[in-house]
Amino acid sequence: MSAKQESTASAGKTKKFGKGEREIPHHTQKAKKYYPAEDERQPKKVHKSIKPARPRASLQPGTILILLAGRFRGKRVVLLKHLSQGALLITGPFKVNGVPLRRVNARYVIATSTKVDLKGIDQQTVEKVSGEGYFTKDKKEQKKGEEAFFKQGEKPEKKTVASSRASDQKAVDQALLKTIKGEAHLLEYLRSSFSLSKGDRPHEMKW
Repeated sequence: MSAKQESTASAGKTKKFGKGEREIPHHTQKAKKYYPAEDERQPKKVHKSIKPARPRASLQPGTILILLAGRFRGKRVVLLKHLSQGALLITGPFKVNGVPLRRVNARYVIATSTKVDLKGIDQQTVEKVSGEGYFTKDKKEQKKGEEAFFKQGEKPEKKTVASSRASDQKAVDQALLKTIKGEAHLLEYLRSSFSLSKGDRPHEMKW
């Protein structure tokens, strides 16, 4: 096939239909007769780059926070450290209001003007708790077959706290409790839960 024939084949033909013209592609360029039954999913092109989270200026270690969501919503807790991707490491302390060492999202907290001195806290334990694999749960093997069927009516097993976590909680809270008990009304402040009643205006409150 010559170069001229290849150029004409790739160009196709133009036909007149009334007043208008339409270009008809060459038979080699025609669409395939086969089409997939379902549309093939194409991955989305993400142009955004993951940026490190910037904590608010009010979220400083030692600040007392009010939790707005989750199991302990309304509780006042102490901020210990900033974690990656906007998470915060907090503690109750556990003996004061029952809130253990846990991670919370920075979006669902209110920072108050009250602060607690964090001097004397075991920093080695705080670094251990703030690690990536500390809060991951151990996956248990699911019961299958007849054993799972006959276990449906039984009471669920009680969750047991690991002894290592209990010791870490005591190590962190030990120094905190001394400073909290040393300041007037701070222990009662942490024990009380935050709530709004009718007529309260949170936008006019001083936290």
